[in-house]
Amino acid sequence: MAVRTHFRSFPRVAVLALAAFLVLPGALVGAPKKMAVPDFIQGDAIPAGATHDWTLGATGARGWMYSDRLVTTDARQIYVTKVEKGSPADGILGVGDVILGDGGKPFSYDPRTEMGKALTTAESEAGGGNLSLIRWRAGKTETVVVKLPVLGTYSATAPHDCPKSKRILEQGCKALAERIAAPSYRQNPITRCLNALALLASGSREYLSLVRKEAKWAAAFSADSFQTWYYGYVIMLLSEYVMATGDESVMPGLRRLALEAANGQSIVGSWGHKFAGPDGRLLGYGMMNAPGLPLTTSLILAREAGVKGAAVARAIERSARLLRFYIGKGAVPYGDHHPWTQTHEDNGKCGMASVLFNLLGEAKGAEFFSRMSVASHGAERDTGHTGNFFNILWSLPGVAQSGPHATGAWMQEFGAWYFDLARRWDGTFVHQGPPQMGGDKYGNWDCTGAYLLAYAMPLKRLYLTGKRKSSAPQLDAAAAQALILDGRGWSNKDRNSFYDQLSEEQLLERLASWSPIVRKRAAMALARRKEAPVPPLLQMLESPRLESRYGVCEALAMLKGAAAPAVPALRKTLRHDDLWLRVKAAEALARIGDPAMSAVPELLERLAKGPSEDDPRGMEQRYLCFAVFGQMLKRSLDGVDRELLCKAVAAGLQNQDGRARGTVGGIYQQLRYEEIKPLLPAIHQAIVTPAPSGIMFASGVRLAGIDLLARHRIREGMPLCIQIMDISKWGKKSRITQCLKTLGTYGAAAKPILPQLRQLEKDLLAHSEARMLKPVIEKTQALIKKIENATGTVELRSLGDS
Repeated sequence: MAVRTHFRSFPRVAVLALAAFLVLPGALVGAPKKMAVPDFIQGDAIPAGATHDWTLGATGARGWMYSDRLVTTDARQIYVTKVEKGSPADGILGVGDVILGDGGKPFSYDPRTEMGKALTTAESEAGGGNLSLIRWRAGKTETVVVKLPVLGTYSATAPHDCPKSKRILEQGCKALAERIAAPSYRQNPITRCLNALALLASGSREYLSLVRKEAKWAAAFSADSFQTWYYGYVIMLLSEYVMATGDESVMPGLRRLALEAANGQSIVGSWGHKFAGPDGRLLGYGMMNAPGLPLTTSLILAREAGVKGAAVARAIERSARLLRFYIGKGAVPYGDHHPWTQTHEDNGKCGMASVLFNLLGEAKGAEFFSRMSVASHGAERDTGHTGNFFNILWSLPGVAQSGPHATGAWMQEFGAWYFDLARRWDGTFVHQGPPQMGGDKYGNWDCTGAYLLAYAMPLKRLYLTGKRKSSAPQLDAAAAQALILDGRGWSNKDRNSFYDQLSEEQLLERLASWSPIVRKRAAMALARRKEAPVPPLLQMLESPRLESRYGVCEALAMLKGAAAPAVPALRKTLRHDDLWLRVKAAEALARIGDPAMSAVPELLERLAKGPSEDDPRGMEQRYLCFAVFGQMLKRSLDGVDRELLCKAVAAGLQNQDGRARGTVGGIYQQLRYEEIKPLLPAIHQAIVTPAPSGIMFASGVRLAGIDLLARHRIREGMPLCIQIMDISKWGKKSRITQCLKTLGTYGAAAKPILPQLRQLEKDLLAHSEARMLKPVIEKTQALIKKIENATGTVELRSLGDS
């Protein structure tokens, strides 16, 4: 029998969805307003509401550091908030002490990083286990030494060929086994699965009985909510367990979970917070890749473990088809959005994708997303939507696809100090979170398994830890370090100064980078210069390297009108064989504005073609909708061929993406009835049938459609106002309000709809969110009275009128 469970500890990510792709994800999580940097030796206190403190490595102490805009670089002090009894720091540090530096020197650039590096040094043979700290206590400053166990030095290829990594894994697994064996052991399903996977990845037979117990739990698992988040990790555990042990007693549970996940996928190959509805569309606000990628990986592993069938194979391929689009373009985004190009990683999804594509044997995807993972460190790696748990979890699994030199370079740059700071004195790990004043949504999560899986990579016992040889090219030390350099020069607090200091020649060189993030940063920096370097950009637009041409288009788009001389070359580029180059050229033309309007006919022709065998989801059409309808024709249709426009509008209204359809709806008001009339069947269909993807924005074109029908007094618009309210779905409040407003414009003609309005009133009063919907209920009641009292005759048209 399945055990149904609901865990309150899972982050309530739903409430933050709308902002997820608008700003840096980690900035969304509960940080108080900016405050002054406290000086504790002058008597300042930790500011009210600033609750986020840090594990200070194996000392057994925790400390608070000032942070601002997701960095701790302004801090110069660590205020000790806790010291565990019997730990190395017990008797040396106390609550209220202030750590001012290490190794005899005051902190000079970031006490969090400096403390982490001091821990790494102290645990080395050369450090001898001596962590020297400058301690301030009650007005007196002195040097104290916390004695730590000597674990060794990270190797140049850590965790590969690294005795220290091996010791950390052994120590952590021992502590983790004791924790799992305790009768009081309770965990969030995600961390519970990761903990069991870590013991399995160790290859130690002494832990098999505990892993078997956890596998039995997983086989009976079910959930009332957040199934998509939990199922991926539960299926991974079961699949890896079956393949590692040959124990098929859990196969019925594995098969059940895998089929539920596969059948819960949307018709475009995505998952959301929940499984898709009966019509194959996602509920809530739509697609989320953070659970979707692990679900896809789990289905690949389940298939490898013996779960066969068309449903699983179809779900894997649909998801992979969706994800392949992002190869070479940026990080996998939050949902069905533009490729993420602000940072090299976004909530661990590049690491997830690298592992996924390697399991599929697809080297191109494994290589690109692994390179993205290597380049994500420091401030980039330290963030994430609602917290950085997944960014840390999937870091080394993604980096490791590029080989030992890649992991060694990444550990030297970031992982060594970060992991050592997070490791407690008993060898376990608790979630640290991003550098912000308040905690994130993963506070107190047991991250021991998550970190230990990274240290288990050299053993290659599991598919998740490298049992299948990487299909990505294995980097040498120089190539790995070059990727590390690509990720430097950015933080959420200082995004521009590094690139602004580069010469024009250096920026142009970076425009040709393999990295979409480096290209974008260079393009933005060029656009901030007083002189627009259009001539050298035009030369680069003829480069045989696609990356160079992508970068040039990015820069020309940033230059806007100053890039007008590039219009002929960009129009020529629209005929290139590469889809993404055509898209980037179209985006540049749209940003250039009026000087590029001559390209509109070509763009409309391409838009009207729709999906193809090479582009089954109509992604080029989607981006052309954004460029043409969302920008170039947003304000005026003067001079636009109406026949060509109608073809493009009809095609755009069939695009999979709700946001793309919404841009088409944005031009309705510019068309006369005679021009709209041939498009009415397509407009009506776009109202009746919601887009299968881009659910967050799917209401836009539907609301624009009923507004259009109402403006032209088309009878069929009235019942549609009621039909598309979808009072149980996300975004209902604003949607119902707009529908009521539109319906009200029909006046007395809406009297036949009164029975439906009265039923709506009853449904809203009985709604589980009736309190939140009170303003909508009042508007409904007011509209009923308005229509009841309306007089006069309104002449209506019909869709069937010739």
